[in-house]
Amino acid sequence: MRIGLYPGTFDPITLGHIDIIRRAATLVDRLVIGVAINRDKGPLFSLEERVAMIEAEVARLKIPGAGEITVHPFENLLIDCAGDVGAQVIVRGLRAVADFEYEFQMVGMNRALDSSIETVFLMADTGHQAIASKLVKEIARLGGNVSTFVTPDVNTALRAKYD
Repeated sequence: MRIGLYPGTFDPITLGHIDIIRRAATLVDRLVIGVAINRDKGPLFSLEERVAMIEAEVARLKIPGAGEITVHPFENLLIDCAGDVGAQVIVRGLRAVADFEYEFQMVGMNRALDSSIETVFLMADTGHQAIASKLVKEIARLGGNVSTFVTPDVNTALRAKYD
């Protein structure tokens, strides 16, 4: 069984994340969405809220040929999380060249820690390349409309945080 791990903080989950989930789910038998606790980033949403949002969004997806999709919170090293869930592949989304430079370093470190786990990059769909959770939160905080970047339920959750 091929297991892929798609890690991130997902604070909040965006349409760009959902695009990567849709595409990655067809490449593996099981896709584990690893939700990083990452206290250093000071997430807007609690871990429980982020996991619930992702589970709700994944439950709505109808993906022909997709394997099972599960959600797994983690606070350890990414490579250790991959081992915990039995992943052979780490899936990462790329939006721009700046993403690649950071991800390139991460791949090197992860390969040094466990060379049996591959990293696969999926380029963001052109319609989602500008979407970043950090920017979505900033726009929502300042009263802007983020409905083109997130699902209606996530938009409602953002509004509830900032209203």
